Amino acid sequence: MHVFASRFETRTLWGALKFLAGTPAVWRQVRRSPGAYGATLKAKPLTRTFWTLSAWESKAALDDFVRSGAHRPAARGLAPQMRDGTFTTWQARSEDLPLSWSEAFRRLP
Repeated sequence: MHVFASRFETRTLWGALKFLAGTPAVWRQVRRSPGAYGATLKAKPLTRTFWTLSAWESKAALDDFVRSGAHRPAARGLAPQMRDGTFTTWQARSEDLPLSWSEAFRRLP
């Protein structure tokens, strides 16, 4: 499976609140997306920092998710609010589910 992890930091607390406001629609999209095994979010809104971790059947399934539904306008709308963003991907076996946050943190620079 294809694993994706990210770390986002917003410029302001308002940006963090905007990020959180868009989260439910994006998570509904994940649940409905073909090829999605699941996703999770860690949030520290007061420090304006967020992490995502998701597992996908393939890179193509992840790419389809990113380019469609609620994710696309949410990402574009938040772009001016973002201070920093880091992304990483790797391959794993389905037996590795549920994914480990410690592994994601190790792989995120």
